[in-house]
Amino acid sequence: MLKPLGDRVIIEVAKEEEKTVGGIVLASAAQEKPQTGTIIAVGEGRLLDNGEKAPLSVKEGDTVVFEKYAGTEVKFEGKEYLVVHEKDLMAIVA
Repeated sequence: MLKPLGDRVIIEVAKEEEKTVGGIVLASAAQEKPQTGTIIAVGEGRLLDNGEKAPLSVKEGDTVVFEKYAGTEVKFEGKEYLVVHEKDLMAIVA
């Protein structure tokens, strides 16, 4: 189990479709990196100057949109995840 520290979250990135609308199969190099995913773990929060922790505004199970080149890719138990700071999240998909 991965447990992020501080204001970080772990995201399972959504898989993008490998075909265009016209049915053309794209090579993996031509595909854009997906910018949405599901949060599978959240840290305890950001440490404030007064020593208190500010809780994160997202929770496990939320589908989020994140910055295009945000985070660090990690591989754990055969799966790939993205670890990002909460500030790199742009929206929660409702």
